[in-house]
Amino acid sequence: MSSILISALLSSCPDPEPLFNTLCWPGDTYPDRETVEALTAFIEGIGQLPQTSEQVVSISAAKKFARRIESIIWTRCLPLLARVSSQDSRCEMTNAACALLCACTSTLADQAVSVHVARTLLPFIRTPDGDTGGEDPPRHADARLDMDVAIEALSVLLPALTSDEDLTRSVLSSALSCIKSASEDALVSKVTMRILIALLTCQGEMGMGCTVQFIFQDLCRWHQSDRSTANSPLVTDRALLCLTALSDYLFPPGQPDSSLNCHTRPDPRGSVQFWSVLQDGLTHQDNVSRKRALYLLKRCVALSEEEAAQYPSKSTSGEEDNGELMFRWAPDQSKLLREFWEDYALVLETLEENQIHVVRPVLNRIDTLIQAAAKDSQGVSLFHPSWLLCVYQRMFHSENKSVMREGVYHLLELQALQRPSFARAFSQFIVGPFMDVMSESSLFHRAAGQGVGECPEVAVKLQVFMVTFFGSLPQENRGPVLLQLVRRLGSQHWCAVPILFLSQALSRLPPRPLLGPDGLRALREVLHCTMITHQVLLRGAAQCFLLNSALSLTDVTSVTLDGVFGLLVHFRTDESLGRGTSLWNQLCDWLSDNEGSFRPRVREAGDGTSTGPEGETVRSYLQHQMDAFLLVPAGTAQADSVPDPGEADLLARALLLCVDIEERRSGQKTPGGSAGLESLLRPLLDTLSRLSTNVYLPLRKTDKSLQLLLRILQHTHCKHTEAPGMQRENLQVDSVKVSMESLVLGAVESIQEFILRRLSGELQEMWDVQRADLYLSVLKELVVKWNHSKIQDAFFSRLVRYALRILQADQVPSVAGQVNRAVAMASLAMTCEVAELGVFNHQSETTSLLEGLTGYFYCPAVSTASPLSLTHFNLSLLKPPAGERLTGSVESLASVLEQGPKLQDWGRLTANFIRDQWTCLGYGRRLGSRVPLQLSRTPEALQAAIEALSLLPSDLVLPVLDFMASVLPQVALSDEALCVEAVTVSWKLVLGLSSNPRDFWPALQSFVSMTFHHILLGLTEEQTPAITFTLQKIAGELMDLSQAKTGVFNVLILHCCNSWLPSCPSDAKFSSALLHADILAEACVYGPVFRRDQRLIQEVQVYVERLGEECATNSAVSSDNRDDQFPRVCVLAFLSRLLPSNKLHERLMEDLVLRLLSKDEAISTSKQRYYSNSLQHRVKNRVWQTLLMLLPKLREEFVGMVLVRVFEAGFVSNQASVKYLIEWMMVLILFQFPEHMDHLWACFSVDQEKTKTSICTYLSVLVHLNIILPHLKEKALHWRKALDVILQWCFSHNFSVRLYALLALKRVWGLKGTRAEAEEMAGGPDSLGGLATVVKACLHQAEAMQSTGNANKNWTRIQEHFFFGAFHPIRDYSVETIFYLLPSLSEVSEDEWILPGKFENLVDFSQSASLPLRNPVPDLSLLHPGDWVQQDKGETDREERWAEVQKKMTPWRLGIQEPELGLLPQQRAARLGKLNSALLVVASLIDKPTNLGGLCRTCEIFGASGLVLDSLRHVSDKHFQALSVSSELWLPLLEVKPVELADFLLVKKREGYCIVGVEQTANSQSLQDYRFPEKTLLLLGNEREGIPANLLQLLDVCVEIPQQGVIRSLNVHVSAALLVWEYTRQYLPPTGVKSD
Repeated sequence: MSSILISALLSSCPDPEPLFNTLCWPGDTYPDRETVEALTAFIEGIGQLPQTSEQVVSISAAKKFARRIESIIWTRCLPLLARVSSQDSRCEMTNAACALLCACTSTLADQAVSVHVARTLLPFIRTPDGDTGGEDPPRHADARLDMDVAIEALSVLLPALTSDEDLTRSVLSSALSCIKSASEDALVSKVTMRILIALLTCQGEMGMGCTVQFIFQDLCRWHQSDRSTANSPLVTDRALLCLTALSDYLFPPGQPDSSLNCHTRPDPRGSVQFWSVLQDGLTHQDNVSRKRALYLLKRCVALSEEEAAQYPSKSTSGEEDNGELMFRWAPDQSKLLREFWEDYALVLETLEENQIHVVRPVLNRIDTLIQAAAKDSQGVSLFHPSWLLCVYQRMFHSENKSVMREGVYHLLELQALQRPSFARAFSQFIVGPFMDVMSESSLFHRAAGQGVGECPEVAVKLQVFMVTFFGSLPQENRGPVLLQLVRRLGSQHWCAVPILFLSQALSRLPPRPLLGPDGLRALREVLHCTMITHQVLLRGAAQCFLLNSALSLTDVTSVTLDGVFGLLVHFRTDESLGRGTSLWNQLCDWLSDNEGSFRPRVREAGDGTSTGPEGETVRSYLQHQMDAFLLVPAGTAQADSVPDPGEADLLARALLLCVDIEERRSGQKTPGGSAGLESLLRPLLDTLSRLSTNVYLPLRKTDKSLQLLLRILQHTHCKHTEAPGMQRENLQVDSVKVSMESLVLGAVESIQEFILRRLSGELQEMWDVQRADLYLSVLKELVVKWNHSKIQDAFFSRLVRYALRILQADQVPSVAGQVNRAVAMASLAMTCEVAELGVFNHQSETTSLLEGLTGYFYCPAVSTASPLSLTHFNLSLLKPPAGERLTGSVESLASVLEQGPKLQDWGRLTANFIRDQWTCLGYGRRLGSRVPLQLSRTPEALQAAIEALSLLPSDLVLPVLDFMASVLPQVALSDEALCVEAVTVSWKLVLGLSSNPRDFWPALQSFVSMTFHHILLGLTEEQTPAITFTLQKIAGELMDLSQAKTGVFNVLILHCCNSWLPSCPSDAKFSSALLHADILAEACVYGPVFRRDQRLIQEVQVYVERLGEECATNSAVSSDNRDDQFPRVCVLAFLSRLLPSNKLHERLMEDLVLRLLSKDEAISTSKQRYYSNSLQHRVKNRVWQTLLMLLPKLREEFVGMVLVRVFEAGFVSNQASVKYLIEWMMVLILFQFPEHMDHLWACFSVDQEKTKTSICTYLSVLVHLNIILPHLKEKALHWRKALDVILQWCFSHNFSVRLYALLALKRVWGLKGTRAEAEEMAGGPDSLGGLATVVKACLHQAEAMQSTGNANKNWTRIQEHFFFGAFHPIRDYSVETIFYLLPSLSEVSEDEWILPGKFENLVDFSQSASLPLRNPVPDLSLLHPGDWVQQDKGETDREERWAEVQKKMTPWRLGIQEPELGLLPQQRAARLGKLNSALLVVASLIDKPTNLGGLCRTCEIFGASGLVLDSLRHVSDKHFQALSVSSELWLPLLEVKPVELADFLLVKKREGYCIVGVEQTANSQSLQDYRFPEKTLLLLGNEREGIPANLLQLLDVCVEIPQQGVIRSLNVHVSAALLVWEYTRQYLPPTGVKSD
């Protein structure tokens, strides 16, 4: 019912009461929208009626009517809102109910009622979802209001509430509370627009200022309090949303002199918290927040420019927030500042595109702009450095890695950081976001032009940056910043590469006293936590750099020697800090130079603490520590666990450092200088010498002394005395080691007697097992390292006898009995390991006892049918009863519960016991025994080994695999199924260890030795089909695993090559290679194409290796042969040792050649993409490299057989490097076997459709005819044939073919051309018959026609190309050329280049006269890579002024403010000052969402007033949104169905619109001639049918687009875009006119 009808009824009805009653609905029913709207219109009508005499009512009637209206609020309106809250579809009814509420309160004009209603609604918006605190009320119609509904209801009451300050403050508090706690951003937007903005609109100037001030300060405080929490991004996002919505109130236009404005409204520019919000927004992860922050920044700049006043002014400088000023404005610098901020905004908007070609030109001027805007004439900074940090942080967070890299590069080269103020301002950014981005490994990839093994460009820049940055920091800031940076290294997980280069950069800092005790603790944390999982070589290198940093940056006056040695103990001996390395020597010199300068230690005294002596030396420190270490009270309990070995490790390193310091200081290198060492070791030697005689020595003291001895023995080994390749006469004598040996010898007898006594029955507790490990480790170290004859035989024979006696005795189910058995078995296992090293003589008593050891395992059985019993295989320990005490007796329940944790390692003890059994069994199998294992029992032994694999932890299975390797060949023929089971189970176990490097590699080596035993490899498929299949399957799986884990295939190929061709070749072993030639063939082409992260690790390892002795880890870490090129190097070395005279070798080589040719042909015929440096390219390259190497060893008959396949390979479209190898192969074959020359001529007779440009391959061979021709019998005939063939191709339509042909013609003619020309002039028998004239004309034409442009360049390049110039096919035939020079000159990826040194260092390569390792002349090595077909690579011009940069962004004056949900599109656009035209585009006839989305975007960009669609549902379509890119939020959209379109057009005609149709008709006008009226409605036709005939009659004009093509029509979106642009162009303001 319309309001007009209501008004008519009211005017004609003397008593509105009946109408009122009729319009009110029953309270328990749910009205429809029309009823609510009718009641609203009635109440509004009552309030608008003139008070005539007939309608004047009594006061009592008026009050009654007012009560009725108020009851409507409480009994109809609010219950209706509650009912609406429970429904999903509620928008229209909510609006109707709120309109009714507004009408009631307006008509009553009673503020008390409005206040009462408002206070009723407030609780529902204070917390999410209307939670009022406490328990939620039941969700039904009259129980509660939804927050969304409550907000709408409250918004209509706000105009009546502004005079109540308390209520206004309550509304503000509730609204802000909702903003902070709402779960959805939509609610935040609604509260902001419907409450905050509405409230401000209703207030006067004074009240508005106070309200804005309250909101602004509350938002800033909220952001400041939550800035460091995880909730910070959400807080920033919502604060920016509110501030953006309030921007018109925060930055009011005009009147800078108004005192009212100055004192009531806040000036955000003076608030540090406000700028913190903006800067957090500029670096926010959400692009909407970034745009809001940038919009606010633009408003600040625009306001400052408009005011044209100094900011901050003198009057406001005292009112600034505490903190550094973030924004300044100077009128005299207005132009400079405006340009800077415009450029700054453009940079940030550019970064939104994530396109490096857009970003890079912009960055070129950032540094220049900073220098220009940094200071004015008074030296005051106009631009705070933190704004620049926002730019860098945005780049660091970019999704585009190239943009991130550019940001890092630009920061590393920033010249402004040379200024202390900038460096200080950047310090927290460096230790925060910058360190975060530096953890990205991809930054450290090689830059273009860098070779493998070079330091990455970013790492080089990082070193320079660190030196510059710390050099620019004020002195007082350097130490704290460095400490923060080191702590950052230890506070998160770092990949190996970033932390390596960061450590290297720190090590390059000039020596300064910056790090104190906290710094050393931070470095310990880095070593202990961060790098524990890194690759060994990279981890060791990082340790070296970190120690270098500690030595150069530690303030020795603030740290104690305790702190220094506490740090040193975390550097591993086998990775970095090995004795004798350059790092060790550097450490010795540092300690020597600073001796006496370290801070004195605080020692405990009886009456408190006292400071240690000043100027403490390393020796005095060590003596005190040694005494304290060995000082154990006599009353210390004997039954205790083994002490932590960390203290012993620290003391051992300190002792050796002290001795080496004194030795280096005195220059004494002879064994005679042992007095100093003896005085240091005297307390330890005294204790060791009394071990066997003083039974009252505390057990803890004996443990500590043996721990210290063990660590000294382990660390004494000196790296430099055994440098690889050093001649024996040049070996340095390690005087410390010699002195140590002589000193320890005196205590050896006491040590061995003590250990023998302890191992012979005294060890009875669970913790004694660790003690036994310590004793056995000391014995093994003494025997193996120093080979002491005193303890070799007599001691070990006694130990073996006792151990056998314990093991052969009956088992006692007690802890003591089982520990004795475990210790006895461990003693036997250690003795076997020592014996296997060749320590004992064959006639010794120990060897005799060990030979009979297998009698224990293979016991004679009772039954004669089974002569041997295997009952001692996998024999386990008996776990003691639960109630037994550790000493063997039974105590109370409390004692039982107490011993529980002590028995927790029982499973590990049992596993070690079984492992030690297999160690002894394996030694017995390899050595032979007096009780040999009978063949009939071998399968049982193998079955027991398989069971052991399932019983033992994966790190204890090596002895089992070694045993299996010795018995597996014996079982293969008799029990094939068991053999296959053993191999399969073992392989599954090895695969399970692939993520555990420490156990994986030893297990893999043992597994390969077992599975690929030469006997198993020699079995044929007819003999053992299952075993053969299993071996092939596992070999394939090993190759697959090697693709992800470098070094796996290396183990297999090294084992196979060593098995097939040992130092004394055996035909029996070698013949198995013929059965497994596929392994060799795979090795020839092996080389995975690593992922970028894997390749980075490989390249950085090469870089570390090339550092040599500069990085001590290269001396400490032994090579593991895990280079991905090792399999190829290994197999090539194997092939180099094959002899053509050996028939087996000959068969293998020929089989290998056929396999390799098949691989090449398979790639050539496959449809897989074949591009440069792809896996296919690399495999083909490796195939032909191997064939080239094998060529001199092949029989002539075999070469003739495969020759056709070689020449056929030339017809394939190959990459340049492969093409060169094939051509070289052809030249060598024809040089070695010239009788096959006809095969080459036949290639020129192939159909040209097949050859295409591949004929260039054969023309290249003719370029080298000078090599082949001398060996041909009929030289003149072949020379003439060459001319005939080449001349045919000189006239090819293909430019490349003509160029190759002309080069070949020039070279061939140069061989005999002059003599042939003379023969022709003399009329001799070899006359060319005029051919010479043709040849000379061609060559002249070539020189003349190639004189300009690209033709000349290419003609010059092909003649200077290495393959046709410096390269000589015979002279340069070497391993170096094939595998290094040719790939490098052919632009093959650097990881394919194999340096000659690898053949020398990694394997035993057999050189020969026919195939030398290196080139005799260096001509090729002096050349640079390049191909003549490569186009000129002009240097990219640097863009000095980047105004021409691609800008897909909003102009400065139309900065984007993100839409708020409470505004209509035209309101949003108006708030930005966006200009809209009067053009209305009607697309109701279009039904494709893609076209509509594009139209929406076009109309918004060109400022159309609106777009008409057939249905607004298109807006939610993903195809629409993909093209509209949110333009629908800024453009008004209307819905007009096609059936309603005619009426709509008529209405618009009456409104003055000119209806323009886009259609080709008889009377249509050309677009280029038509002038659009300002009020234009553009009607677009359907994609297929155009504009219907009935609508054509309504058009004022039809416009068509001029066309030149054949196709009849354009896409409707394209057509519309052309017309919209033409309209916009006609109404654009003139250039230079500024529109407001």
